[in-house]
Parts: sequence; structure tokens; C-alpha cells
Amino acid sequence: MFNNQTKEDKMSEQTGIWLVIEKYVYTNSSSSHSVKKQATTLKEAVEFKTALEKLNEQKDCSYFLASDIDTVLSSAIKHHNQSVKDGSYYEKHPEIKKEVV
Repeated sequence: MFNNQTKEDKMSEQTGIWLVIEKYVYTNSSSSHSVKKQATTLKEAVEFKTALEKLNEQKDCSYFLASDIDTVLSSAIKHHNQSVKDGSYYEKHPEIKKEVV
């Protein structure tokens, strides 16, 4: 009846291909990118990215997440459908009226 999943539980369910990318910008303004981690869940990718950011002492180095379009769309659709189901979509978009059946 009630959904007792935490945000972390929901993140761990978002499976697909998640890449942690390192971007290094050289002083002559060229940059390089390299994959530091390939994860199967968003939670794992975020944890690894966060750890890298905490350890990073270089000002020209940053990290970001990337994924294939199917994984991203699947995740976005799942969250949208859940927000419609629980009503939070309509709270954030008062201009859209919820259909009453």
C-alpha cells in the first residue's frame, strides 16, 4: 500500500550502462576525456564519481556521468510515470489538471 523505498533504493534500481568520465582541460585549452568507471547502476556510478571528486586536487580535472540514450530515457520515463502516479507531477505543474476517473 505504501511505498517505503528510500531515494537510495530507487537509485540502485536504475540499471543500464552508466559511465564516470574524467575531463582534463590542459593549459593550452585542449581537453581530454577518459572513462574511469563503467557501472550498471546509477547509485554505483554516483558513489564512484563522488569518491573521485573528493580525492581530486587538480583544478583542471572534473568528473561527470554519461549514459546511453536508452538508459537515460528509460530512467526519465520511469520517474515521470511515478510522479504522475503519486501526484507530485501535478503539484509541480499546477497548470496541468489531473484527470479524475
